[in-house]
Amino acid sequence: MAQEILCEVNNCKFWDPGNKCNAKSIYVVSQKGKQANSSEETDCKTFGPKD
Repeated sequence: MAQEILCEVNNCKFWDPGNKCNAKSIYVVSQKGKQANSSEETDCKTFGPKD
């Protein structure tokens, strides 16, 4: 399943030019348990700062 994942966090180790994410998988969690009502209530746990 090919998908385009976009990311504007250019200090992430998975960020590539053109706002592309090069991580092999993405892990997103809700800040409020198992459900979120908006994107603001979620966090990307895949993020890692560039060295």
